[in-house]
Amino acid sequence: MLLINSMKKILFVFGTRPEAIKMAPIIHEAKKHADELEVKVCVTGQHKEMLQQVMDFFQLTEDYNLHLMKPGQTLFDITADGLRALEKMLDDYTPDIMLVQGDTTTVFTAALAAFYKKIKIGHIEAGLRSFDKYSPFPEEINRKLTGALTDFHFAPTVKAKENLEHENIHRNIFVVGNTVIDALLWAVDKVRTDNRYQSFFSFLDPEKRTVLITGHRRESFGKPFENICDAITTLAEKYPGMQFVYPVHLNPNVQQVVKERLSGYPNIFLIAPLPYPQLVWLMDQCHFVITDSGGIQEEAPTLGKPVLVIRDITEREEGIAAGTALLVGTSKERIVAEATKLIDDAESYKKMSKAVNPYGTGDSATQIVKILLKEL
Repeated sequence: MLLINSMKKILFVFGTRPEAIKMAPIIHEAKKHADELEVKVCVTGQHKEMLQQVMDFFQLTEDYNLHLMKPGQTLFDITADGLRALEKMLDDYTPDIMLVQGDTTTVFTAALAAFYKKIKIGHIEAGLRSFDKYSPFPEEINRKLTGALTDFHFAPTVKAKENLEHENIHRNIFVVGNTVIDALLWAVDKVRTDNRYQSFFSFLDPEKRTVLITGHRRESFGKPFENICDAITTLAEKYPGMQFVYPVHLNPNVQQVVKERLSGYPNIFLIAPLPYPQLVWLMDQCHFVITDSGGIQEEAPTLGKPVLVIRDITEREEGIAAGTALLVGTSKERIVAEATKLIDDAESYKKMSKAVNPYGTGDSATQIVKILLKEL
């Protein structure tokens, strides 16, 4: 009797730390179905050290590593090198479906490579739009191009689904929440019960309120980024009893400006980029967050932390609408004014900290794998 192998092959492709965080819950969930799904992981290495930290924390191992990262790499390098490397990798392993997450250049090149090989594409976190092709850059266009190539769209919210429908995409859209909440809930349980993470921040006074700051987006380089730094120094001088912690991104455009403008203040702590678990611990402990990170806009509200978004537009509009985040732009005066409200006005703080996070409850990975088992 002829036996037909019904095992379906899933290839996860990612290259940056945020992608790995959001993919981890799905990989672990898929591996629970070893009798039905063969799971392989390919990392492009668009990030290197930061990516490995997350791989270790979530106990992920790659089957393929394309080692794309190189000094001074440009978007042209990542795109061209990534496409060539993916072609060779897909010659070696042909999955039934490739899963990509988010909006990086890795996502777009992987989707394009899968299309060239006629491999089905599943896009995790599909449908986010800022409606400005240069902000965030190049992420907005990466998302749109990936959406045009995708076979299964896993949208985090109804708004994201509607964005896809406005682009005349109507088939195979599934609203599943965001897997970043799955990952966060798993991580926060670990960091709250492990004293190593608290001891990592021994330089902080636990009796003082802390503001977490992150900023690194390309579209803010130049005067906007200088304005952000000036807002932080103004707040540090206005509130000497508060602590401002800034894990500084490794990009030279960020490092130079931050060190020039924020060094020398006793209550501003400029530290190296944090491993994911340390970032989760600090986010859990802080009073509120000032950030241009998309992921943190989704994560911090789950922990009851208000988010001031230092961007002119955001593709995470649901958080703005829900009141968990506030878009403050890059104006020094606006950033200072809104941060002051959160520090001085208990009602303003309570309103944001108690708002309901629109990005899900932590079961997104289960939903996605269930859909894949059915659809494949």
